Formats: sequence, C-alpha cells, structure tokens
Amino acid sequence: MPQELVAVALATADTEPPEQAKPPRGSFGVVNFFSQGFLLLWAAMVVLPLLWAVMSSFKTDKEILTSPWSLPASPQWDNFARAWTTGHIGTFFLNTVIVLAGGVTITMVVGAMAAYVLARYSFPGNRIVYYAFVAGLTLPVFLALVPLFKIVGNLGTIPVIGPYLGLNSYLGLILVYVAFSLPFTVFFLHSFFRTLPTEIAEAGLLDGAGHATLFARVMLPMAKPGLISIGIFNVIGQWNQYLLPLVLLQPQSSFDTDHSVLAEGLLNLAVTQGYKSDWSGLFAGMTIAMLPMLAMYIVFQRQVQAGLTAGTLK
Repeated sequence: MPQELVAVALATADTEPPEQAKPPRGSFGVVNFFSQGFLLLWAAMVVLPLLWAVMSSFKTDKEILTSPWSLPASPQWDNFARAWTTGHIGTFFLNTVIVLAGGVTITMVVGAMAAYVLARYSFPGNRIVYYAFVAGLTLPVFLALVPLFKIVGNLGTIPVIGPYLGLNSYLGLILVYVAFSLPFTVFFLHSFFRTLPTEIAEAGLLDGAGHATLFARVMLPMAKPGLISIGIFNVIGQWNQYLLPLVLLQPQSSFDTDHSVLAEGLLNLAVTQGYKSDWSGLFAGMTIAMLPMLAMYIVFQRQVQAGLTAGTLK
C-alpha cells in the first residue's frame, strides 16, 4: 500500500496543470484590424487636407477653381512672394516670432524653476501652490477674455512702462501667454523632477554645489526629455493662439503699429484675398504659417515621444 500511494503521488506531481482558457486567436485579429483601420482613417483625415493646401499653394487661381484635386501644371513660386509682401505675412510672421521667443523662454525658465522647487523641496503650502497651478488648467480662455482686456488696458495707464505693457504691446501679450502656459508646464515637469535620483542631488550638495548650481548643471540636463517635450507643446500652442492676440492686440489709434500675429494675419489675408479672388496667395500664406510647426515636429519627433513615454513610465 505505501508503495502504491507513493506511485500515485509521483504520477499526480508529474501531471501538468490544465491549461487556462485562452481567447480565440481571431479576436486579436479583429481588434487589430479595427484599431489599425481607425488610425489609418485618422491619419488620412489629418494628412490629406494638409497636402491639398500645400498643393494648392503652387497652383494658379484658375487651376484651384477648375481642377482642385489635380497636381499643378507648373509650380507658381510667386504665390509665396505675393503672400509674404502684399498679404503682409512677413510682418505677421516676424511679430509671431518676437512674441513666441519671449513667451516660450519665460514660460520654460519660470515653469522649470517652479516645478523643481515644488517637486524637490518641502515647505509649508507646497501642495497648495502645486494644486493652484493644477487648478489653472481648468480655466477656459473664453472666461478670462473680458477681465484680461480690462487688466491689460489698466496696465497701459502706468507711467513710463505703461505703453510697453498695455494693449497692442508685445510684452503685454507675452505675459498673458506665460500666465496661460505655466500651469501645464509646471504640471508636466513636476513628475520629471520628482523621480530624479535623490542620491545625485545629495552628492552634488556634498561636493559644494549650491542649490542654483545643482538645478542648472545637474537637474536640468537630467530632465532634458521633458523639457524638450513641453517646450514643443508651448511653441505650438502659442504659435496657433488666436483669441488672446485678437483681444489684446487692439491698436489704440490710427498711428499705432500693427502688432498682429500670424493667426490674425491669416484671417485678414483670407478676407482681403477673398475679395480679390487671390486664392493661390491665400493657400501660400497658409502653407507659410503651417510648415515651420510641421518641420519642427518632424525634427523633434523622437524627443517628443521619448519625453512623453518617460513621463508616463515615471
């Protein structure tokens, strides 16, 4: 009997457990088919209008109206020159670059410092300040248009510096851009700085590095993927901004310089060129405004994906 029991026990131990029920293989194929089909449809909806706009920018007005889906017979490069000069796209482009340079630079510097302090230092009110930034993400820009118009208009009455901060000024619009971009910048970078190794920071302090040196030479290079990602998001968001410039860049007299940015300039171009039936110039202006952001994303595509993935995994 004992030998029989041992044999039964060994036979039971050698027996493989029953395989768990697996979903049929066809179900994964169906899911992949629909997911990939949806992605292809979404890509077509995004890419085809862009290609059509770029293609139309090289056509004549007659070709745009008679054969909108065909390739241009010969590239019309003068469309871009006409949009740049006659349509004043060059002036609007320069205004946008000026505002963007100031807005993105201040946003990145202040946002990185604020996110670093909130993530790495404990002090009374730390979480209150952080959640105040997060709460700023919930404020729609539409609700702030009238108060912003009043506030920026009142800043223009300040002696000496008023003309540089009031309506129809670069600096006034830059400060508003910074205020609306900071919440997402701090929220995005906060997770990167929280997950940086504490040992490296402690080693830097032991070696005699101050807090400013530690931040600039150690922590910022380690958070480079996040900085590149949020920097590109800020550039694209401020480049495509329309409502804020429309409200705040209001000339106070006929002698004021027109500081309109590219989004406003495209609307003006659509109105003026529409009356002139200069559709080729309009499409050329749209292409000029679109290509810088498209080229920037293509160049930094891997860095953006790496930053988003790192932020998600951390």
